[in-house]
Amino acid sequence: MMDANQSSRIRKRLTRWALNVALFIAMAIICLPGLWIVLNSLRPTVEIMAKPPVWIPRELNFDAYVAMFSGVGAGGIPVLDYFRNSIIIATTSTVIALAVGMAGGYAFARYRFRGKSGWFIGLMLTRTVPGIALSLPLFFLYARLGIIDTHFGLILAYVAMNVPFTIWLIDGFFRQVPKDLSEAAQIDGCTRWQAFWRVEFPLARPGIASAGIFAFLTAWNEFALASQLTRSTNSKTLPVGLLDYTAEFTIDWRGMCALAVVMIVPALLLTYAVQKHLVSGLTSGAIKG
Repeated sequence: MMDANQSSRIRKRLTRWALNVALFIAMAIICLPGLWIVLNSLRPTVEIMAKPPVWIPRELNFDAYVAMFSGVGAGGIPVLDYFRNSIIIATTSTVIALAVGMAGGYAFARYRFRGKSGWFIGLMLTRTVPGIALSLPLFFLYARLGIIDTHFGLILAYVAMNVPFTIWLIDGFFRQVPKDLSEAAQIDGCTRWQAFWRVEFPLARPGIASAGIFAFLTAWNEFALASQLTRSTNSKTLPVGLLDYTAEFTIDWRGMCALAVVMIVPALLLTYAVQKHLVSGLTSGAIKG
């Protein structure tokens, strides 16, 4: 007969295997749409529209990607222009939102001032308004200001969207950094600014990285505002560029999936680059009090 310790080890091993199988199934379900998009960008249109669905492609080629980068005159779209616009707009808005979020989050975490709670709640309430509800008012406002179809207009909108979230997230991480560390650094001769950059900022870096990646992905994937506030290749972003594959009676699903893959790659690379800080930030945020 098995002793109690051996039985306990077997139960733990079975539990671990069951958990791994459950996680694998969950990840497979989550990744299936992305895999389907990649396959659709490589298979013929006949297989994409087939009923019942063709799960295993019979033919794979890169014709959709070749057509995409061949230029407008050759049946493609100006994807390089859209990619440049997305990089400029997403990166600039993220940097500005992080700068404002760090200042605001630090102020809410460290200082006391009149109406602090009211300001914080009001700021968070602005994030509850969906972007699609703001598209029409922003369109009229931007039309009067003359900033429709410009990088500046979209950057301004995305900064306004991301600042409340970045302030909320960074505020939580600065609250976890003990004030005693900053005070000790100032006693040792650091100024308030030096104490912030050398002591508090490094400890809150995971939270700042988490806020940055979420702000970037919000600006990178946003469609509702971009579709209303852009008109030409000078400012259209990649999500809006997907509309170039729609015609009056047909939709080029293969080309649309190829552009979706092009959109996914930079987001995956950025997430992988900051993976260490992102996981640390999310884990710390999950257990903060």
